[in-house]
Amino acid sequence: MNTSEWIGRKVAGWLPTGKREGGASVSAAEGKPDGRAAKPAASKEAQVRSSRERLNATLRQKEEALSPRVLRRTLTELQAIVDPSVSEVEGGKRARGVAQWYTKATPEQRQDCWLLMSEQFAPDASKVKAAREQYEAAVGTPDEGVAEIRLRKALVSPRTRLLQRFAAFPEGMRFLVDLRQELMPALKSNKRLLALEAELENLFTTWFDVAFLELRRISWDSPASLVEKLIKYEAVHDIKSWGDVKNRLDSDRRCYGFFHPRLPDEPLIFVEVAFMDEIAASITPLLDEAAEAVDLSRATTAIFYSISNTQQGLKGVSFGDSLIKRVVETLRADFPKLKTFATLSPIPGFRAWLNKNAERMLEATPEKVRTQLGRAVGFEPVTAGHVLSALDQVPTLPERSALRQWLLACAAHYLGKELSDERPADPVARFHLGNGARVEQINWAADLSSKGIKQSFGLMVNYLYDLRRLDRHRQGLAQGRVPVSDGVERLYF
Repeated sequence: MNTSEWIGRKVAGWLPTGKREGGASVSAAEGKPDGRAAKPAASKEAQVRSSRERLNATLRQKEEALSPRVLRRTLTELQAIVDPSVSEVEGGKRARGVAQWYTKATPEQRQDCWLLMSEQFAPDASKVKAAREQYEAAVGTPDEGVAEIRLRKALVSPRTRLLQRFAAFPEGMRFLVDLRQELMPALKSNKRLLALEAELENLFTTWFDVAFLELRRISWDSPASLVEKLIKYEAVHDIKSWGDVKNRLDSDRRCYGFFHPRLPDEPLIFVEVAFMDEIAASITPLLDEAAEAVDLSRATTAIFYSISNTQQGLKGVSFGDSLIKRVVETLRADFPKLKTFATLSPIPGFRAWLNKNAERMLEATPEKVRTQLGRAVGFEPVTAGHVLSALDQVPTLPERSALRQWLLACAAHYLGKELSDERPADPVARFHLGNGARVEQINWAADLSSKGIKQSFGLMVNYLYDLRRLDRHRQGLAQGRVPVSDGVERLYF
């Protein structure tokens, strides 16, 4: 029997339901032949058991997908993957067999597999304790380096080896990224899974380092399957038709993505770029399929108007700033006249934030402006409820409207002063400001789509990437000072 057959037969035996070889049917409760039913569950719901408790038990409880007997068999197969006596190739083949079973398993069965991987492949606690004590005793002595190495080795878990062998077979990286995506929503209700999720994130940070990623241009001439993925993953401005996507990939536009060699046909993140002779203040002309093509030889400004991450399983793995830097380098080489690099970005958290903080912002509003607001909405003294109700008329507000000026001031405060855990409160602002950009200008009625109105009353913002000041802006942000232009600063109350 070759390795693949051996794995297939072993893995098939894990399933707690269905048919085994020879046609014998298996019960769902204990993997026993029909007619030998498991004992009924206790009337009171039992406490959730750890995988260690379940492995030592005889019967499963009603909320558990795999019986103790099948769970033990599953653990044996996972341990066989990291058996030190087998080669990397053999370990990868065994991991592939497990992955094939996993793809057919139910969500509950998959969660049992996660629990085993998380709890049964942890570092040896006694070795970690001994190594830590040796390191603490060696600090400041010539043996400190040796003790540090021992501690590092003790902290390497068998779980790391297990996941590395899953990554060894061709589809393994795709399997692990999808596994983490499915795993993450379960973390709030099951803290026992945190170790597995953290291990995956740590490995992905290394495996998906920008040094291993390829920057590729995506154009209308790219394979149809790749263009379809852009339509699927576009997260900022929905692509409505093939004409829409053709406009975004036309000869006077650019789209670039980062690709990993183990996921060659999947962009990990992509950015869409338009060329202009000034900073864009509205998304409408950029998405206008009937607009005339731009003369690239005369363009001075590159506008990044959509940046989309495509793999939720890689959440926390940052390569967006590197993407923008690489794209800027590429554009400058191809179009030497480009001098300005800026975004036209949504403000996705603004409306929800203002709905909660309108009263606080009114209290910070100068008395004279509050009086003008009261007259504008028809209620004096004006309240947060009055203002929020009046903001439904945002698209029609004239330029000198007190309500319009107040909303812009609130947006400037939100982007330039509102911090959460010492970072910008808005997720898009957090990304661009963390990359060294600054808040350049806030644009009125820049996105009047239903999504734009729902997120930010139609406002959008330009973040400017001044290549000479990126490091200075990052340092200022680390000290709690959000970099903003003079124009945005003047909007503050």
